[in-house]
Amino acid sequence: MRALLLPFTPRLLAYTVSLVATVLLIALAWREPHLLPYLSVFIAVFAGLAAVGTRDLLQTKHAILRSYPILAHLRFLLEEIRPEMRQYFFEDEKHGLPFSRDKRAVAYQRAKHVLDKRPFGTQYDVYADGYEWLCHSVSPRPLATAPFRVTIGGPDCAKPYSASVLNVSAMSFGALSANAIRALNGGARQGGFAHDTGEGGVSRYHREMGGDLIWEIGSGYFGCRRQDGTFCPDRFAKVAAEDQIKMIEVKLSQGAKPGHGGVLPAPKVSAEIAAARGVPMGQDCISPPRHSAFSTPVEFVRFLEELRRLSGGKPVGFKLCVGHRWEFLAICKAMLDTDIYPDFIVVDGKEGGTGAAPLEFLDHLGMPLREGLSFVHNALVGAGMRDRIKIGASGKIVSGFDIARAMALGADWCNAARGFMFALGCIQSQSCHTDRCPTGIATQNPALQRALVVPNKIERVASFHASTLNALIELTAAAGLDHPNEFRPHHVSRRVSASEVMTFDQLYPQLAPGELLDGARDPLFRDAWRQADATDFRPLAA
Repeated sequence: MRALLLPFTPRLLAYTVSLVATVLLIALAWREPHLLPYLSVFIAVFAGLAAVGTRDLLQTKHAILRSYPILAHLRFLLEEIRPEMRQYFFEDEKHGLPFSRDKRAVAYQRAKHVLDKRPFGTQYDVYADGYEWLCHSVSPRPLATAPFRVTIGGPDCAKPYSASVLNVSAMSFGALSANAIRALNGGARQGGFAHDTGEGGVSRYHREMGGDLIWEIGSGYFGCRRQDGTFCPDRFAKVAAEDQIKMIEVKLSQGAKPGHGGVLPAPKVSAEIAAARGVPMGQDCISPPRHSAFSTPVEFVRFLEELRRLSGGKPVGFKLCVGHRWEFLAICKAMLDTDIYPDFIVVDGKEGGTGAAPLEFLDHLGMPLREGLSFVHNALVGAGMRDRIKIGASGKIVSGFDIARAMALGADWCNAARGFMFALGCIQSQSCHTDRCPTGIATQNPALQRALVVPNKIERVASFHASTLNALIELTAAAGLDHPNEFRPHHVSRRVSASEVMTFDQLYPQLAPGELLDGARDPLFRDAWRQADATDFRPLAA
């Protein structure tokens, strides 16, 4: 009954009006019985609306109805009149591609165990520039029965981790609500996959459900920092020792806003957020644009080595959105010079990011996933170290095809953010940064958070993961392969003009093992390698 006693807000306007009108009309009819024949229709209408609103507030399946009783039915009504409303509601305004329609709708369907098949062929224009497809085999393989997993941890790792090929990408508590964190981690535990904490620290909501965690550490060192904001080895070791934490990920940059710091204003630093991040309440929580624990490539790889030691030998790696090529190659040279190697690298595409960022950063800074992933994979191959470092990929990964395409370009596994947010019920209201998320996912407002019912969303998160991997199993078998790690660039084709098609091995040339060390033929790699300096992130003179 607590739901019926929520304080009045504009969200509850229709429900409140219906309740008040029903009560007033009944009182009037009781006082003036002769008016009952005239009032009965109005009583029935308002009482019916009040009943619908009460049901909306108490049901647990639709977050938007719990936040906006009665009013939210308008949204579902408009969705029912597709395809007439399809272009307005579902197409990507920038590119005319049906990203939202196809991927958001499929994510919802898979999360809700709804049939995701459809008739009448593809909705894509297969002759438009940019259309992509997988090549299939006339002799498909049997469907895999074991889950697709990858073991992460090189020769220096004492506690390797067997990860799913699809995991939850980095989204912090603070950016997401407590209920969203609970649901994601509960789904990860139920489905046997990992949940990246984001750089906001390991909160009690991450720990509550017991799902596997990848602890992301950013430049603010939240959860392992001293009062002055610098890295604290003792605090790190204490948290990293928790069994629930399976891997440590240092964030150099992220796709949405690479090279950009952040500030969580003091009024938003609640007691819970302060505890998770290790920062004082009532003060701005600052995430600097660069790390203070290292300043050169050699110092960086030694920092990774120290984290692995302090964590007791757990897999340690880093995440970045690729920028200057010579900087990444400088890290590769530092690995060779010191014989220190991370266990994994996560390549974040600039097209990714579920949170808010400055417009210029969102649109024009950083390398897209495919180019960044291909570059990192080939750099490691060319430097002769690919066999000891695993690669993860993130950046608008939603479907089984997205995973297959990323693995064809060199990924060993993928992380997804928006797909799992769709599973939680995200409707892309674009209000993540306003604290007014109508589905209770990206808000710290308790009244809005109640819209997200954790047990229900745990099932949907696990279902989305399982259904997406089932689609990947079918794609892999259809291509004549036994495991998605067998996908190669030649398996994916892209239309580059109305009359020309190229495979990914033509679009993304591959380096031979050790080629960088001998002098790469590709000038893009050769020149960047010459500029790379293991002792400085700045380039050497050409």
